[in-house]
Amino acid sequence: MEYFPLFFDLKNKPVLIVGGGEIATRKARLLRRANAIVDVVAEEIDGELVELIRASGGKLYQASYSASHIDKHVLVIAATDIENVNARVSADCQVRQIPVNVVDSPGLCTVITPAIVDRSPIIVAVSSGGDAPVLARMLKSQLERSLPGAYGKLARFAAKYRDKVKAALPDIDTRRRFWEATLAGDVAEQVMADNVELAEKNFNLRLAAGDADRGGEVYLVGAGPGDPDLLTFKALRLMQQAEVVLYDRLVTPAILDMVRKDAEFVYVGKRRSEHAVPQQQINQMLCDYALAGNRVLRLKGGDPFIFGRGAEEIELLAENGIPFQVVPGVTAAAGCASYAGIPLTHRDYSQSVRFITGHVKDGVLDFRWKEFVEDSQTLVFYMGLTGLPQICSQLIAHGKSPATPAALVERGTQPDQRVHIGTLSNLAKIVEERDVHAPTLLIIGGVVSLHKTLKWYKT
Repeated sequence: MEYFPLFFDLKNKPVLIVGGGEIATRKARLLRRANAIVDVVAEEIDGELVELIRASGGKLYQASYSASHIDKHVLVIAATDIENVNARVSADCQVRQIPVNVVDSPGLCTVITPAIVDRSPIIVAVSSGGDAPVLARMLKSQLERSLPGAYGKLARFAAKYRDKVKAALPDIDTRRRFWEATLAGDVAEQVMADNVELAEKNFNLRLAAGDADRGGEVYLVGAGPGDPDLLTFKALRLMQQAEVVLYDRLVTPAILDMVRKDAEFVYVGKRRSEHAVPQQQINQMLCDYALAGNRVLRLKGGDPFIFGRGAEEIELLAENGIPFQVVPGVTAAAGCASYAGIPLTHRDYSQSVRFITGHVKDGVLDFRWKEFVEDSQTLVFYMGLTGLPQICSQLIAHGKSPATPAALVERGTQPDQRVHIGTLSNLAKIVEERDVHAPTLLIIGGVVSLHKTLKWYKT
């Protein structure tokens, strides 16, 4: 994090702008919306800026800048087109430890002004740290379209009842659930539609009834193969509601960062021949946390129902009458193959696809190998790194051509993804010569030959 984000209370506080042109005027408009007292020093000053100064109760210094101008100001903004003046303002402020913003010169700033989405009292600020202001404005535009203008009304409504709710619901978890249900339900819709009287009536009825469900629930959510952009909207919503999170090794840090920050995080990951927490214990933990009244997020790499043992976990929940939701994720086969430019099916190469676990038990892979020899299908082996030599040799031994294209996708969909391309006869040797680590996905079939033509991701 290059900058630590803060919101600055400038009400009735003096702020100095150095400069009197269009940029200075734009800054003054924002400062007026924050009810700051705007002082300006410049030799030439735009007419609108003069009016903004007067409206704020500020002072106009029609003169060249000097260090004495910045005294007694809580913030200084340099908005001139003269580089040496901007540099002097920055240096003078830093000596006096006064926050300074120099427009379009992040290296001279101690604070920066973000792109702002104003739904007062809800304020959303977007910043690129001065590196990409156009991108920040683009993101602001997306947020403008997605955040209803009436959110400000909803925030003021919540502020009005905050103390009353706190007194009626002293337990913090119960209170939080009450607000979450209220701000996402009919009361919120009524407030935003200006039906305030009806909203207040329904709000008070809910509060009197203590309408805040304390029942536990489990969300079994597929986190996909690694790229957080592949999460579903429903997954993101439930990730923000959960109070306890059980996550495994394949869930990337970027995805964990999108989970509610005050949740309790419990690592239950597994590596080959090493289980941090046995599966049966994970199943029981889900039940115990839910029975204690928690909303529990079980976050699993890929899709929970494709080699994710998700069915085992919800069986015990169902036996105990615990409500649960299952949110599919992008399974590794779909995600890794797509990012590697390998279609799983293709009219000219493959009319079917098999998902197979490559997990080795007691050093042996026990399959009906003859079923895998047909050329018009794609074979996808999950967890196939350890068993790769055995998979390739067994397929060849049972009649599949040694020249069959094969690929091992390492850390698929992630920024450091690597794709190792070969054939059944040489892929194991290629991988042996490289520093390859799980998670990996093995794809075998004619579709792999399309990799060079269709790849779009770094390999």
